Amino acid sequence: MNQKTPLTNMQTRDVESVLHPYSALHKLKETGSLVINEGKGIYVYDAHGKEYIEGMSGLWCAGLGFGDEELIEAAKKQMEKLPYYHLFTGRTMEPAIELAEKLKEIAPMPVSHVFFTSSGSEANDTQVKLAWYYNNALGRPDKKKIISRVKAYHGVTVMAASLTGLPGNHTDFDLPVDRVLHTDCPHYYRFANEGETEAEFLAGLVKSLEDMIEREGGDTIAAMIAEPIMGAGGVLIPPQDYFAAIQPLLKEHDILLIADEVITGFCRTGEWWGSQSLGMQPDTLSCAKQMTGAYAPLGAVLVPEKMMQALEAQSAKLGMFGHGYTYGGHPLGTALGVKAIEIYQKRDMLGQVRKVSPTFAARMDKLKSHPLVGEVRYMGLVGAVELVRDKESKASFDPKSGVGPATVKFALEHGAIFRAITDSISLCPPMIITEQELNELFDRLELALNDTLAWITREKIV
Repeated sequence: MNQKTPLTNMQTRDVESVLHPYSALHKLKETGSLVINEGKGIYVYDAHGKEYIEGMSGLWCAGLGFGDEELIEAAKKQMEKLPYYHLFTGRTMEPAIELAEKLKEIAPMPVSHVFFTSSGSEANDTQVKLAWYYNNALGRPDKKKIISRVKAYHGVTVMAASLTGLPGNHTDFDLPVDRVLHTDCPHYYRFANEGETEAEFLAGLVKSLEDMIEREGGDTIAAMIAEPIMGAGGVLIPPQDYFAAIQPLLKEHDILLIADEVITGFCRTGEWWGSQSLGMQPDTLSCAKQMTGAYAPLGAVLVPEKMMQALEAQSAKLGMFGHGYTYGGHPLGTALGVKAIEIYQKRDMLGQVRKVSPTFAARMDKLKSHPLVGEVRYMGLVGAVELVRDKESKASFDPKSGVGPATVKFALEHGAIFRAITDSISLCPPMIITEQELNELFDRLELALNDTLAWITREKIV
């Protein structure tokens, strides 16, 4: 493995002042933190110079890998020209205008305007506010509830975390807030009844959603938000006809369909958008992460014409549109967004993902035979491996056993970075990865799974 210059002791010690998100805070004093110092291509290097394949693109976002010279040069040029400005009160910047036009061109549905945020969480918070504002403008003050799904992930700000359907994002944060509903998770492996076919399972999902709308009243529900693939819930892929089945029901009750493409956007699934891969026809769309290749924070909401007309009418009534973020549309982020989309197009990242995804699929399928693996799930270059105590019954390990995190720890020892979502090991490598590098990544995962099995056997983990 390549060796890099290690950090000094002072640099290593400084990280202890960081409050780490999504971490077992009570254990960090004992385990310490993994200090990542450098990155190049699909690799990152820790404070001791050890090399890792970044199998998660950071947090699903560094699709072009690390150290891309074109993105770095675009950032330098923008910082020299205009390091900051804003979009408030009619001000604007060339990169924001250009990126909005590019997003409109590649969007999976007709788009009128683009609202910029700093993150995916802010984008999804904005989606809710726009849905409420929209219905107030149309004289429907009671049409305000938002449907999400069990195991959905939409962010961690107060409203986005409420939309998220994971207990760990709610417990002791006093969430979810009012007006948020959660319908069933469309994960056949975990939630289908015994003996139920996928078609029967899908019919049950539609019936459950229909019952919820009837129970709550369609005239009280503003929107449904959905990820095409439920990323942080475990890379959960719905039945292929799922969106085709629920969309007529939503249209019947004039319920907006919001696509959360924060993880699935920008070529990740083998199409520009996960919506296109799953047959989803959204009214509005949230994006972030790979929009800039993760080289700067940026999120966006793609707004349709019917909503824009209502926003303008309400602005005329109230005197202004009272929503926005200091860094929304930041010139550095939008300049990098323009450059990233240009790179996706000229380097044919769609073609790249489609070229290597058969290798990804084959290696995922090979893992099915491992004694610990209950299910593999994947599309394009995103997937997950679900670990189980018993393959036949699908019985899970006790979450307190920490089997998923143990697998990730063993993978680190073999020079690969993955993420454990309970006992699902998620994979989302940079889209620039080659077939040879993919095979090396999976070789390291297999070694980690074997280490995990040996540990489970030795320690009698249940």
